[in-house]
Amino acid sequence: MATRCWLMKSEPDVFSIDDLKRVKVTGWEGVRNYQARNFMRDDMKKGDLVFFYHSNGEPPGLVGLARVDGPPIPDPTQFDKRSEYFDATSDQVEPRWVMVTVRFVEAFKELVPLAVLKADPALAGLALLQRGQRLSVQPVSDAHAKRLLALAKAKTRL
Repeated sequence: MATRCWLMKSEPDVFSIDDLKRVKVTGWEGVRNYQARNFMRDDMKKGDLVFFYHSNGEPPGLVGLARVDGPPIPDPTQFDKRSEYFDATSDQVEPRWVMVTVRFVEAFKELVPLAVLKADPALAGLALLQRGQRLSVQPVSDAHAKRLLALAKAKTRL
C-alpha cells in the first residue's frame, strides 16, 4: 500500500515540534474524537508522512514533519484515572481509544502560517482550511502534501 499523508495538530505549549525533536518518538495520545480515532485505527500505516501543525499558537501553522512509526495501539491514558483523557467507560479487552506512535523527521526552518495556507489557491479543499474543521488528525492528499512541502521548503519529499 502506498504511503499516505496526514496532518496532526498539537498546541505548542502542550507538545511542540521541538518536544518531538527532543524525544524522537512518542505516542499520539489523548485523541477523543471518533473520526480522528478511526483515521489512526483504520487508515494510518507505518511510514505514512505526518505534517505537524501548531494550533492555538501565534500564529498557528505548519512546523515540521513526522512519520507514523508503527500500528495503532490502545491509548493508555484512557485507563489512567489521573489523566485528563481518562475514560471510565472504555474496556481493557476492547479499548475505545487508540493512538499511533510518531517519529520525528524534520522541523521546518520557518513556521508556515495558517494565513499563508489559506491564501494559496493550490490548497483549496485541504481539510485544515475547511470552515468548522477541528479534527486533530486529518488526511492530506498527495497534491496538497507536495504543495505543503514546497511552501515549507522541506528537505523531505514524497
